[in-house]
Amino acid sequence: MSDVHIRVSQLTMAYGSRVIQRDLDFDIMKGDIFVIMGGSGCGKSTLLKHMLGLLSPASGDILFNGESLVSASAQQRDRMRQRWGITYQSGGLFSAMTLAENIALPLQLYTQYSAADRDDIIAYKLALVGLAGYQDFYPSEISGGMRKRAALARAIALEPEILFFDEPSAGLDPISSSLLDELIVQLQQSTGATVVMVTHELPSIFAIANNSVYLDAKTKTMIAYGDPRELRDHSDQAVVRQFLAREASAAVEEPL
Repeated sequence: MSDVHIRVSQLTMAYGSRVIQRDLDFDIMKGDIFVIMGGSGCGKSTLLKHMLGLLSPASGDILFNGESLVSASAQQRDRMRQRWGITYQSGGLFSAMTLAENIALPLQLYTQYSAADRDDIIAYKLALVGLAGYQDFYPSEISGGMRKRAALARAIALEPEILFFDEPSAGLDPISSSLLDELIVQLQQSTGATVVMVTHELPSIFAIANNSVYLDAKTKTMIAYGDPRELRDHSDQAVVRQFLAREASAAVEEPL
C-alpha cells in the first residue's frame, strides 16, 4: 500500500443519467509512467478531469497517498494540487505573457521566492526542457513542439510529485513527438515523479509507459490493466490486442 501513489476506487463517471464509465478500480504506483488509453469517446479525458478534481464522480473515490480527493475540502484540494504539475493538449500557455512570465505564475502564487530566485528557477527549468535563453519569447514566437516543452517547464516549476498530461503529442510531427517522449522519461527519472498521461499514440505508449488502463466505450468500464506491452501480446480481450497492435503491420512494411 505504501507504494500506491494514486488509487481509483470503484469510480463511476456520469453526466446526469448518462454513464460514461463505471466500476473503475486500479492503482498507480509511485514512479509509474501510467497511460489512460482506449478508443474515441470512451472517457479518457473525462477520467483525467475527475483525477484532477475538475469533475465530481457519480460514485467511488480517488485517493492520493491515501487521502480522498472526493471528500477533501476546497483548502485540502488546493494543497493537494500544489504537488501536481499539469500540461494540457494545447499547451495552455498565456499568449500575452513571455515564457518566463508563464513559468513565474505558480512560483508567485505558491512560494515566497524573491524575484532573483524566481529568475534562477525559470532559467533552470527552461534549460531542463531544452529552451535555455528563451525567457523573453512569447508563445507565438516559437514552434508547437517548443510550446509543449515550455508548458512542461511551467508544470515542473514547483517540483511536483505527480505530472499529468492530456495528449502531450497532439499536433506534433513524429520527430518532435519522440523528443517530447524522451524528455518526459528524463524528467521522470531525474525527479522520481509519477506520470499520468492520456494518449492514443502507440509510439508514445510503448516508448515510455510501464503501466496502463484500457477504457472500453462499449461496455463502459475498464477491460484491461497493466504493462501495455504485456496487454498487446497477452490480453484476453481481443479489442485491447487490436488497439495496441493496430499499426504493427504498417510499421513493418514502412520503407527505409
